[in-house]
Amino acid sequence: MRTTVSWQADGPSATLRRTPLKRRDLRPDDVAVRVDFCGVCHTDLHAVQAHDEGQPLVPGHEFTGVVTETGSEVAGFSVGDAVAVGNIVDSCGTCAMCRAGQENFCHAFPTLTYGGVDRHDGSTTQGGYSREYVVRSRFAYPLPPGLDPAAAAPLLCAGITVWEPLHALGVGPGTRVAVAGLGGLGHLAVKIAVALGADTSVISRSPDKADDARRLGAHDLLVSTDPEQMAAARDRFDVVIDTIAVPHDIGPYLHLVAMDGTLSHLGHLGPITLETTDLLIGRKRLSSAGSGGRPATAAMLAFCAEHDITADIELLPSARVNEALDRLRRNDVRYRFVLDMSDLD
Repeated sequence: MRTTVSWQADGPSATLRRTPLKRRDLRPDDVAVRVDFCGVCHTDLHAVQAHDEGQPLVPGHEFTGVVTETGSEVAGFSVGDAVAVGNIVDSCGTCAMCRAGQENFCHAFPTLTYGGVDRHDGSTTQGGYSREYVVRSRFAYPLPPGLDPAAAAPLLCAGITVWEPLHALGVGPGTRVAVAGLGGLGHLAVKIAVALGADTSVISRSPDKADDARRLGAHDLLVSTDPEQMAAARDRFDVVIDTIAVPHDIGPYLHLVAMDGTLSHLGHLGPITLETTDLLIGRKRLSSAGSGGRPATAAMLAFCAEHDITADIELLPSARVNEALDRLRRNDVRYRFVLDMSDLD
């Protein structure tokens, strides 16, 4: 076993504390990564809040760093290579989804970066709020030159989460896209949709986001609390990307979808209710997406490098991780916290 340093939670009411962490010795197809920058996701906050006391938890599933060691069978990476790792670190590799390059939908369930079950030894995976991570090399991605490694870290969660539906739904020039919610996912959805050539709008509860929406490249802001604006936009959009992170009524957003268009529901992954007629009138579709497979993740990184897309971040030393989680709980961030892990040396 190898030892690194991490930020660990011991229960939902406890703050994360700095503590040593054991990592496995490298298997033949593993790489060891020095974690330099790790994004802070709402999933991390939810995981800490739901965590059972006494069971260690190291969050973090969107990070960039540098390869420090390679297993004996690794051919695609060398020591010193810049890499990125997302929220999936293994899959069965044999089911229909894995063979199709959709490891995120692995029938045997993908191994998550933290809180997952290691397929070899049954141990619980621990995440990227640490100075080192050991990962199967197939699930590490070369970080394209030119992408700032700190601002690129959230691409491995928020970026791929919105890329997946935008790409699958064929968004491009002439597509009318609306992004509901301008947070960690939403601001990247706007950037990517604009770069794909779509006519892109933002839907927000408040007009205060208008300047940010324009800065990100959106062509319009629709205020969801304004009944007249919502009524005027009925059947307007081919694709609505719903990134709102709390439970909400999706009916008003389905009303905005054009005939044969799609509402992709990404932000809140809990139960929803809807009126069937909201789908029936206009042959509208309701879909969702989660993360992405290896080919899509590599394509997303290449696209973002080509179009100079990274997240808008606030970079904090990792020692301020509890502050970041508390502020995230209060939605006090535009638009993603990233932890600088170098203070763990």
